[in-house]
Order: sequence, then structure tokens, then C-alpha cells
Amino acid sequence: MSDLTAGLNPAQKKAVLKTEGPVLILAGAGSGKTTVLTHRIAYIIEQGVKPYNIMAITFTNKAAREMKERVERITPFGKDVWVSTFHSSCVRILRRDIERLGYTSQFTIYDSDDSERLIKDILKEFNISDKDFSPKMVMGKISGQKNELISAKAFAETAGEDFWLKTIGRVYTEYQKRLKQNNALDFDDLIFKTVQLFAQNPDILDKYREKFLYIMIDEYQDTNSCQYNLIRQLSSKYRNLCAVGDDDQSIYGWRGANIRNILDFEKDFKNAEVIKLEQNYRSTKVILDAANTVIKNNISRKSKELWTENEAGGLIKAIELESDFDEAAFIAAEIEKGVKNGGEYKDFAILYRNNAMSRVIEDRFVRSSIPYRLLGGVPFYGRKEIKDVMCYLKVLYNPSDDIALKRIINVPKRGIGTATIEKVSLFAEDSGMSFFEALLNAEDIPEIKSRGKKLTDFAGVISNFREASEELKISELLEKIISETGYRDELESENTAEALNRIENINELISKAVEFENTAERADLSAFLEEVALVADNDFTQFEGT
Repeated sequence: MSDLTAGLNPAQKKAVLKTEGPVLILAGAGSGKTTVLTHRIAYIIEQGVKPYNIMAITFTNKAAREMKERVERITPFGKDVWVSTFHSSCVRILRRDIERLGYTSQFTIYDSDDSERLIKDILKEFNISDKDFSPKMVMGKISGQKNELISAKAFAETAGEDFWLKTIGRVYTEYQKRLKQNNALDFDDLIFKTVQLFAQNPDILDKYREKFLYIMIDEYQDTNSCQYNLIRQLSSKYRNLCAVGDDDQSIYGWRGANIRNILDFEKDFKNAEVIKLEQNYRSTKVILDAANTVIKNNISRKSKELWTENEAGGLIKAIELESDFDEAAFIAAEIEKGVKNGGEYKDFAILYRNNAMSRVIEDRFVRSSIPYRLLGGVPFYGRKEIKDVMCYLKVLYNPSDDIALKRIINVPKRGIGTATIEKVSLFAEDSGMSFFEALLNAEDIPEIKSRGKKLTDFAGVISNFREASEELKISELLEKIISETGYRDELESENTAEALNRIENINELISKAVEFENTAERADLSAFLEEVALVADNDFTQFEGT
């Protein structure tokens, strides 16, 4: 038996050593699933399998990095294992073969904000009230269809005479048309289009089936129908699929997760072996007893009972209060009591369900002179100045990206108004050209002759930056953009604390680019845009106001 199983409990050892055929590892909270996954990868390599024939999928970039690092610590061949998120994996596949679907490999990735802006444009052009059809609602409906592998055409065909569904269908159809015109994919498309690519091109699918002989999927309970289909496509030939998850921890049904994927695993993958990791290394006996009692009330679940050799631990306290104000007062009093007894303010943390709940607690802390730090808010890549500068990079990489172009055409201010932009858009549509091509020919547009030079000048600036992007490092290109466009000058002229903070954020972005240049295997503009897009949408919540 390999030393890789030393120190593992019997169930963990079984999960590491069972490498052939479909395996479902039901891993309860704190049961050491990451240890099992990383040791399993190392064990498969030890059996003579090439590391590049192993694929491990996680749900966040952070989890992927941590798994990769742990595998590399166990085996010197770990760096060659394909460890990434679903979205990152699909981007890598699409960059190589998306031409088969009519896109170019220089597609850009739209985050939630980009998608919402595009939907707003479509609603406006269709004269659809955004009060009756809010962009976020429409975006959520489209996302739900993609998660179920329902195309715009299929959705429109099933809408029938229902006014609401027909309207969504019209917007969905136009939305996909515009994405393709812009050579762009939204986040749902990354997986949807990969499934489509494989379905329409058996030769490409077979290439990846031969590449990924062993596939491991973490957090399997959170997979949606589209991700499930991708997994089935890739694993159907050799069937060496290891799904790790816990149906009791499935909380993402609202964003498309399909709990049936894990509950029906044995039906979907014949002769699958189920291994339960039930020993918990993290919690006390009291915590586990309470959790097991609550979880047993779930109607649809696979039976398991977490247990631990840890101490019993203190009792759980449940306190019921009459209002949110009473709750805030109680929390403040408990913190003050703890500090008086020798604790420090930094020893306390407060978790709440949504951002709105923090207001009453913050008000109480201010009145009680309790210092605090609020975590969250607008994420770094969601801040206005960062999105502005990143849109310049997007346009340099993909001039067909109309959403990015329209965002920066008057940033910093160039005297180019909304009416002018709309006229250019109409000209581009009537002439069968991209928005950028229309800008290059703006002086030929009769309705805006007097302002045409401003538009051609802007297009010239973009063209010059594009030429420079072939020679400069990303950090140097960023510096050139914010200097030569006057973006930094405009912020400095404001001379406000907010403007200075925005300059600091831009400088931090440049530092991020330098770090990327020094550490990335492929430090080109495409890879940088890819990393930022995947981090921004995978690991953060998108906020309004950008």
C-alpha cells in the first residue's frame, strides 16, 4: 500500500485507492475531502498515469489554486495536472476550437455588469419598459435557460402565445445575436458553448476524452444541468469519474444547481461505488449532534451520520429577541462584556444573511463606541475606475466588443454624447460593420459630420494603443493608457479624497499586472484579461453602481 494512505482513516484510504470506474465520495463537512482528492491524484500518478491525463475541477479559483499547491507538495509531477474551475477549463478549450462555432479565439468574456448593459440596450431598442422587464430579471431568466442547456431558439419556439415568455424569447434571441457580433461570451456561455462544441464536433470531443482519462469533480452537489452534461461528455468513454460532494450542503438551487445530479449518481453512472466520509475532524460532538438532528429532516438525501473523536465542547446557545434593534443591542453588550473580561475587539466576528442587515448593527456600534471593520462592498474588479481601464484593454484585444467600446468612448470626457453614439450604432447596423469600423468612418456619417473628427480621433487612439500592445508589457500598456488618455489627469484635477482613492486603485491594478507578468506561465494580454474576468465573476458578487 502506498505511503500516500498513511494517516488516513479506512474510508479515506478506500476513496484514494478506488481509481477505476465511477466513484461517488459523499464527504460530510470537515471530513478531509481535499486531502482525499489530492492524495488520490498523487496515487493515480504513482500508478503510472501521466499527470496531464488527470483533470480536477473545483468551483472557485481559490479552491483550484489551493488544490494545485497541495498536489504539487505531494508529487513533483503535480504541476502538470489539469486543476481548474469549470469556467477556466472551458475557456482553455474554447480558445483552441471556438472557430467551429463561428467565433474567433480572441473572444472577450462578459461579466454580469457587461451583460446587464447589453440587455438594457436591447430593451431600449425594442421599446420594452425596464419596469415591466427589469434587466436583472431578464438576465436571470436567460441564465436559467442556459444552465438547463436551452438555447434562445428553443426557448422562443416553446414560448407560444404567452406575452411574457415571447418577450423574454425576443430579448434572449437578440442578446445572443449581439454577443456573437461582439465576439463575446457571457459566463453561462463558457460552459454552454463547450457542451455545444463537443456535441457538434465529435472529433474535438474525442480528443479531450483521450486527454482526460481520470476526472475528479469537487462540490458535485452544486453542479447544474449544463455542467452535468459536460461531465458526461468527457467521462463517457473511460468512465473514470470521481464525484465528490455532499447533498446535505447543497444550497445553490437558486443559481441553477441541480440536487438530482448527486442523488441520481448511481443511476446515471452504472456500477458506481459510493464511499462515505463520515468522520469529522473540525467540530465538537455537540455541534455534530445538533447538525445531524437538523439534517435528518431533509426529505431528499443520502443517508450518512457524521461523527468525531473530538471533545464534546460547549452547549449551543439559541437566543430569541423581539426585534433587530434588540438583537443589535444584545450583540454590542456581549462584545463589551468579552472585552472587559480580557478579550479584544478583533476576537469577535458577526455573520449576517444579507447586506441590509448590517445597518442596525453598525448604528449600535457607533452609539456604543465599538470599533468595527465591515468586510465586503464593491469588489476590486467591480469598481468604476478599474472597469473603465479594463475596458480599454478589452477593446485592444477585441475591437468588436461594442459594450466595452461604448463604455470608454467618452471616458475621460471627449464631448461625445449618447445621441452621437446611437447614430453611430445605427450607421454600423445599416452598413453591416462593427461599431469600431463605423468610428473609423465617422466623418462619412451625414448626421454627425461636425462631430466626426472626435470619433475618428478616438478610433485613432485605440488603433495606436493596439499597435503598442504588441510590443509593451501589460503594466506598461496600462500606464500608457491612463497617461495618454488623460484618465489620471482628470482624477487628479478633481482633487478629492474619492478621486485620489481611485488613482490608488489604478496603481494597484498596475501592480497586479506586474505580479502577473512575473508569475504567469503565459503573460500576454489574452491571459491577463482571462484571469481578471474569471476572478471577478467567479469569486466575487457583482454590485451595482459601476
